[in-house]
Amino acid sequence: MKLRRPLRALRRRMRRPITRLRSFLLRRFFLPRRKGRSAVLHYAAVLDGQTVNLHARMPGWARPDEGARIELRRRGRRLATSAKVYTDHDGGVAMDAAILLGSDVNGLPLTPGRWKIRLRLSRGLRRRALPLLLVDLPVPYGGPTRPMEASASTGARYRLGRSVTGSARVTFSPSQPSAEVVRVRATHSDVEVAFRTVGGEPEAPWVEFVASGRRLEAEVEQSDGGLWQVSVPLHLMVPRRDRAEQWDLVLCSDNLRDMRLGRRLHDVRNPGRVFAFRQTAISPVGGNPMLVLPRYTPAGNFRIQCSPMTEAA
Repeated sequence: MKLRRPLRALRRRMRRPITRLRSFLLRRFFLPRRKGRSAVLHYAAVLDGQTVNLHARMPGWARPDEGARIELRRRGRRLATSAKVYTDHDGGVAMDAAILLGSDVNGLPLTPGRWKIRLRLSRGLRRRALPLLLVDLPVPYGGPTRPMEASASTGARYRLGRSVTGSARVTFSPSQPSAEVVRVRATHSDVEVAFRTVGGEPEAPWVEFVASGRRLEAEVEQSDGGLWQVSVPLHLMVPRRDRAEQWDLVLCSDNLRDMRLGRRLHDVRNPGRVFAFRQTAISPVGGNPMLVLPRYTPAGNFRIQCSPMTEAA
């Protein structure tokens, strides 16, 4: 761990001058020579984690009656989807495309790696292939939400980027196994958590509740819609000291790595504030009263805070 942090910092410092050099070469050398033979992207983003949205200005010779399709290519394999070429409001010719990615959602079945994006035009017997130039990389916007970093349904990640010469490309990374909280039901006697798994199906699963120096096990049951459900053993989670204890939920199984339950496949910047729960007073049988507060950490991990009940509370 002590060695990894300096290495990451060194890579970040080296990445900055390389990025500046690539941007300089792109704007001063490659773009002026490619603009007349390429479509220039004015907008490119992955809005919902699995749909690439493109808007480009076409070169001056392009016509609005061109047949158009977007082609993704990697190592001799080609996938295509439709695009639209039309006359824009200022009289120029533009192109729009929305590319759904992922076989699980009936989109283009990408395999892991970088895929080049090209625009293919046809009019009569004439065929042309144009690169799509990505001058500026997508910039995260402000506000309470952010761009989806992964598909909410599959967990797969699609990132837009560009080559040294400015050609747009999309990089596909398959989903990593994770346990996503779907529903939390808190009453005055217990807490039930329903969750789903992404990137793998657990075999013989169970959930461990982990706090500082304490570990409890609980059985999970499979419910409708492929969800799993666990009931929190609150009667065993009474704080042993006069301070709050933080309990993390960890999904364990015979075939997957241990995974903390959380909520990560969303576009919310502050999950702890948006997905907030009410604090509930619990009186466990044979135990002291306590306050129970389910919550999410800034990283999206699900946590249950158990605090001793004081006279002030």
